[in-house]
Amino acid sequence: MPAYVIVDVTVTDPVVMEEYRKHVPATLAKYGGRFIVRGGAHQAVEGDWKPNRLVLLKFPTYEQARAFYNSELYRAARETRAGATESFNMVVVEGV
Repeated sequence: MPAYVIVDVTVTDPVVMEEYRKHVPATLAKYGGRFIVRGGAHQAVEGDWKPNRLVLLKFPTYEQARAFYNSELYRAARETRAGATESFNMVVVEGV
């Protein structure tokens, strides 16, 4: 069963975020993940959610999505992101 990682981020330092973005694709590939959404136009149509920049990742399984997040590779990428965002919200959800 696939799993998804949903991210809502508010970037405050685009230069630092660009360095973070360079690390993510190799980490995704190792765990079978891929980008479904990476920024782009969006509109909230119900509720109070006001997302800034949305990212959606797809993994073959929930376990692989969790392994991606907990990996040394992604931990290093997260460290490069330090101080580059006002907010960074991420959830892992099992799909159907």
